Amino acid sequence: MQLNNWCKGEEVLKDSGVIVASTDTLYGILTRAFDKKAVDKVYKIKGRDSHKPCIILITSFSDLEKFSLKISDNQKKFLKNIWPGKVSVVFPYTKNKLKYLHRGTKTMAFRMIGPKNRNLFQLIKSIGPLIAPSANPQGKKPAVTILEAKKYFENNVDLYIDGGTRKSKPSTLVEYKKCFSTQVEKLVVLRNGIVKI
Repeated sequence: MQLNNWCKGEEVLKDSGVIVASTDTLYGILTRAFDKKAVDKVYKIKGRDSHKPCIILITSFSDLEKFSLKISDNQKKFLKNIWPGKVSVVFPYTKNKLKYLHRGTKTMAFRMIGPKNRNLFQLIKSIGPLIAPSANPQGKKPAVTILEAKKYFENNVDLYIDGGTRKSKPSTLVEYKKCFSTQVEKLVVLRNGIVKI
């Protein structure tokens, strides 16, 4: 039954829908990153700050290329040590397109999901990268059960997939920043989450 729910989730997402499902950390509100209409719907459902980008879930380094994102050798070396894993990484994004994803910040954050999270991994492999903000209205605590998520969002979400109780810290959030004077990249921890860096 659970697997069928994930199959149904794929159909919903292909039709510009929104689902609540468990990620590698918490319950998230998921929709396709390259579907502007659906992304805007998630912002409306959450009451999310329109200037705050969402973390994007991927399954491979080649997924980053879909966003025209170039990463340095140093970055890739670091990423291979932490991905797949519960670390979200913010990169500078200098292109003018995809403003509905970077929300004017000129940055994008990504986290790589591995095959250990089988259903989510297969979903992303099938339909592409997903945005995945936590399943809660802005300012409220993240839902730890699907029942809590349903109380938050009711019929505004197209499908709920029960993954049991999800009590976890959020992902650790880090960012690559360049020092203006030296142009040397520096890794800065923006949020201490489940992984210590």
